[in-house]
Amino acid sequence: MNNVIVYCEIEDGNIVDVSLELLTKGRSLADLLKVQLDAVIIGKELKGIEQQLYPFGVDNLYVADDPRLYPYQTLPHASIVSKLFEEIKPEIALFGATSIGRDLAPRIASALKCGLTADCTSLEIGEHEDKKKKKIYKDLLFQIRPAFGGNIIATIINPETRPQMATVREGVMKKEIKSMSYKGKRINLEVEKYVRGEDFVVRIIDRHIEKSKINIKNSQIIISGGYGVGSKENFDLLFELADVLGGEVGGSRAAVDAGYITHERQIGQTGITVRPKLYIACGISGAVQHRAGMDQSAMIISINKDPEAPINQIADYAIIGDIGTVLPKMIKYYKKNTK
Repeated sequence: MNNVIVYCEIEDGNIVDVSLELLTKGRSLADLLKVQLDAVIIGKELKGIEQQLYPFGVDNLYVADDPRLYPYQTLPHASIVSKLFEEIKPEIALFGATSIGRDLAPRIASALKCGLTADCTSLEIGEHEDKKKKKIYKDLLFQIRPAFGGNIIATIINPETRPQMATVREGVMKKEIKSMSYKGKRINLEVEKYVRGEDFVVRIIDRHIEKSKINIKNSQIIISGGYGVGSKENFDLLFELADVLGGEVGGSRAAVDAGYITHERQIGQTGITVRPKLYIACGISGAVQHRAGMDQSAMIISINKDPEAPINQIADYAIIGDIGTVLPKMIKYYKKNTK
């Protein structure tokens, strides 16, 4: 069918955000290719689930509904998705780079003997000329991601095998409804045709998920610190400013590795992706892997002693100075102006 398909994850009866973000991107890719957007969802008690998905432009929704299919288990989900892909032959398949997506997508790629690019930051459609073979490939999926430790941005293509598969982390793509009145077609899968008895050899006896107490992803104001902050104690200034502004504190990988801040606050390629209205980068050099997690912020303010720091190139305002001097003044004057 050569359509674009998105594997949709579900948690507590709701589609997770990364799946909705991928549907938005999938819809735009499908429009460029002039094909349909498909989605597949696997779980239990999925009656009416299509109402969460159709508004994002889903044309065909494949549903595998069985009490044994939720919570997620590797073997039955892999069997269903790989056999479904063999049947419908999608051109492009997208997965969230979550614990589930990172477990499932490589198994599908291995079963179908196709390529897979992990942790993409952008997806585009383009053409590629193989000069050695003297062949031009049109309408390829350009799978774009930082590589070699974030020193370069790599564009990866998969010209020969299908589907072209990629995983994308939450927050990288925008989540936008196409139309609340959009209607697709629900196709119920007969689960027994897609799974084997041995796929259920593992039973989940107990399941416990601890919710994060920190909500950086949805914060509209983020004060983020890098290795240049200097110490864990110096991060207290960032927390003080965040408290005054009503924001959250994040950090770069270098700050996390140095022990200045906890990993759950890490922003960047190996952390979380954010799109706040205001992002204040304190002592952050601006390596590619960090920018991949915050460069879509509405306004970026950089505070750095180095005028040549790469972060200054994408900042709306760059303040050249020491955070030990700049942040106390920002706190002082903000308090003064809000009285």
